Amino acid sequence: MAYPRAVQGLVGLASVAGLVLFFAAGCRQCAEPAVAPPSPVAPPAEAPAAPVARAPIIDVHTHIASDAYPQALALADRNGVQRIVNLSGGHQARPEGFARHLAAIGAWPGRVAVFYNLVWRAVNAAEFGPRMAEGLEDAVRQGYAGLKIPKVLGLGVVDLDGHFIAVDDARFDPIWRKAGELGVPVSIHTSDPKAFFEPLTPENERYEELSAAPDWSFADPKYPRRAALLAQRDRMIARHPDTTFILVHFANNPEDLDDVERVLTTYPNALVDLSARIGEIGRHDPAKVRALFVKFKDRILFGTDMGVHLEAGPDGQEVMALFLGSLSRTPPQPEDVDGFFAAHFAFLEQDSAKVGEIPHPVPIQGPWKVRPIHLPPDVLQAVYHDNAYRVIFAPMFKRRGEADPVATPR
Repeated sequence: MAYPRAVQGLVGLASVAGLVLFFAAGCRQCAEPAVAPPSPVAPPAEAPAAPVARAPIIDVHTHIASDAYPQALALADRNGVQRIVNLSGGHQARPEGFARHLAAIGAWPGRVAVFYNLVWRAVNAAEFGPRMAEGLEDAVRQGYAGLKIPKVLGLGVVDLDGHFIAVDDARFDPIWRKAGELGVPVSIHTSDPKAFFEPLTPENERYEELSAAPDWSFADPKYPRRAALLAQRDRMIARHPDTTFILVHFANNPEDLDDVERVLTTYPNALVDLSARIGEIGRHDPAKVRALFVKFKDRILFGTDMGVHLEAGPDGQEVMALFLGSLSRTPPQPEDVDGFFAAHFAFLEQDSAKVGEIPHPVPIQGPWKVRPIHLPPDVLQAVYHDNAYRVIFAPMFKRRGEADPVATPR
């Protein structure tokens, strides 16, 4: 598949200049999706459907390889997830993967939304912003539904002098503006958990996780500090009020609910998703968390950070590889996905006054348990389904001039 001349030119400029993207090693969702051949791997066996009383669920934060949609959607089906948003949609500079993502949109109409990724290796090339904006526009015209920005912006890519490029760097302004003009949201991952910026010692509460992935640690003072990164993000949001930003991982500050409330109050164009942060959100007083969810019930989206890709197994056959919010002590199996989703549902639906604490959905993140928040039915409906549908899927169908092909019971 041919890709826009602007994107092609950017890639060429980057190659001539010898620019190399600095990725935080070990951050799977930061990497550009790999291109792999179609897989014969069969989807998991059927499992009981989600309870009838639960709203149809939209998971707004998944990372699906271009050849792993059948497996990912089978896992979604068995856990009552009606639609998924794949934040790892690649770009035209990898045309085979890009074509497969487009094919998935058509193969599972109404069930899949795919977000565009930038060509990060070209970030220092001339006209990067306008050309990436053109690439985004082309992708949206063909069926893409949004843009994903990983934490590599702020913590990875560097300018020609070797300095980390700030989240609010002006070179990205044409991209944010174009997303606003197109009416597509920008899901952005800025900074990381508080513990990731603290010394990597046994006293660090995320020591087990960081020991397994030491490149996730940003304790080294060469990296920008967490508060500075979040401030950069806030300035960028303020500068683009006509663009919708989904601040993934609960604005990447679930340790501080007051600050999350400040962000949502200050910036009406900002939303947050829950992905991979139930463990942190659930450490707070359930009444305070519930009050925040009720106050901003139209601004909070359900997401898990589930990743699905295919890799060669010991016998040479392709097998499904899973990422469930973080690393796992042992390779996750399909049945582990069921427990992963069940823990999310339990946190949102159960009453801590009755059940007490429940298990952490991502155990490697820490040894503590979490306290469920027992959301009212209207808030659950908004978080599970309505907010994502309003921001992502309804505009997608409107752009195409077609009706939603998926029946959604209410």
